[in-house]
Amino acid sequence: MLLFLRQLERRLERQLERALQSLPLKRLRHRLLSPRFWIRALVFWGGSICVGITAIFFGIGAEWANHYNQLLLEITPFLMLLVAPLGLGTIAWITRRFFGGSQGSGIPQTIAALDNKQIRDQILSLRIAFGKIMLTLIGLCCGASIGREGPMVQVGAAIMHSLGRLVRFSRLQAEKGLVLAGGAAGIAAAFNAPLAGIVFAIEELSRSHVHRTNGTILTGVILAGITSMGVLGDYPFFGHNSASLQLDQAWIPVLLCGVSGGLLGGLFARMLIAMSRGLPGHVGMFARERPVAFAASCGFVLALLGLISGGATFSTGYAEARHIIEGSQELPLHYGIFKFLATIVSYTSGIPGGIFSPSLAVGAGFGLNLSEFIPSVPVGAVILLSMVGYFAGVVQAPITTFLIVMEMTDNHEMVLPLMATALIATAVSSIICPHPLYSSLAKQFLSYGQSNQELGKIGESTPRRNS
Repeated sequence: MLLFLRQLERRLERQLERALQSLPLKRLRHRLLSPRFWIRALVFWGGSICVGITAIFFGIGAEWANHYNQLLLEITPFLMLLVAPLGLGTIAWITRRFFGGSQGSGIPQTIAALDNKQIRDQILSLRIAFGKIMLTLIGLCCGASIGREGPMVQVGAAIMHSLGRLVRFSRLQAEKGLVLAGGAAGIAAAFNAPLAGIVFAIEELSRSHVHRTNGTILTGVILAGITSMGVLGDYPFFGHNSASLQLDQAWIPVLLCGVSGGLLGGLFARMLIAMSRGLPGHVGMFARERPVAFAASCGFVLALLGLISGGATFSTGYAEARHIIEGSQELPLHYGIFKFLATIVSYTSGIPGGIFSPSLAVGAGFGLNLSEFIPSVPVGAVILLSMVGYFAGVVQAPITTFLIVMEMTDNHEMVLPLMATALIATAVSSIICPHPLYSSLAKQFLSYGQSNQELGKIGESTPRRNS
């Protein structure tokens, strides 16, 4: 990690030196004294701070949504058999009627907006951002197994893109840099992990344009991260985990968690990609012809999974993952597989919501199972490795994955095992799922949008038949 930071610092220094050399002193002085230059800077800085503030309120809203869901469960768990179907059906109707383009996680939409200028203003609007936040929170209230991190990427990109239209930025900044910076700032503020936000933009959002916008991304992430940390404090989402592994005993859990996480994560990603193209048979026909009723049916299945698991599969999974990591509460051994299924059902329903936090919770659940096979290894270490392995298998972004888990658990003692696990899981997942999840969903989003001129019908998770 330190090596990566030094390389990034040297790269930015070289870019700054080249920029200063290419600008005559008179021209540089003129730019610094230009009102337009400072207006652009203030808009960009203000946008980054707005992303951080939005992430704060989004996070607080998600906690309240989880709280209200728990209140419903305390009345009677069977109430979810009514709340989940009605809730998901209503969300699906509102999404398709008023907020087309807000379905699913939000990361595929951001990638699609980077690649297609024609839809950028439509799916990165403040109206879509508002709908994304509100519908995700309602979904959490209804018990959907979704997260807020992916939606925050689209929301952050929408905020920066919308503010960028107020002033005349350069073509590169307006079309690429602001969207990338907004998405990276969103993930950094959502996870309270600025370094992961920078790497996420480089590794996942754009591999071809990021080398020209490092300074823009870095500034946006820093401002959003400072805003989030200044209000909420520098705290790890999953608490403190002091587990460590000696290098001579690390290879067994690293291999086990890397291979199993890559297999399961790749399977999950492949299933989501297949479902985004359309479900087969009568179920697929039902989903295409009656999407709202299909979403309600998914809600009923989700409620059944929640009842079987004792309510553990509802909502983000943050609390359950934290309990598993800290060992503060026992969860059933089948938690991982039921959370896995609940996340698939929630995403397939077509409602807004991400997969980041549910995937980390699934990884923690599978880690609980794997720890039974290697009792000589600390349980906390196996759980962290399993989280990294499964999440890396899902998104196939190894550096982002281990940085997120490391920053969210405040554990710097296991950098090498976490990194090795992420690399192994990514390699195994690429065999199961040759095409990365988010880029595949982005292409599906674009192809669906081109075959449906009305943007209200666009959604990377809307089940349909292959065209």
